[in-house]
Amino acid sequence: MSSPTLSRTREDRVLAGVAGGIARRFDWNPTVVRALFVIVSVVSAAFPGLLVYLLLWMLMPEGEG
Repeated sequence: MSSPTLSRTREDRVLAGVAGGIARRFDWNPTVVRALFVIVSVVSAAFPGLLVYLLLWMLMPEGEG
């Protein structure tokens, strides 16, 4: 059994489906992925969260589901 590829999700989407796609790929809870992303982006000045999200939005293909 292979794990799903890294792609944006259409089903579990708040903005672009990036966090939902990451959560689906690693079998994590999408809400936890979103919360961690926000926390790391706010706490760490060295982690440009918005820029990373935009890059992932552009680079991750959109999945079927």
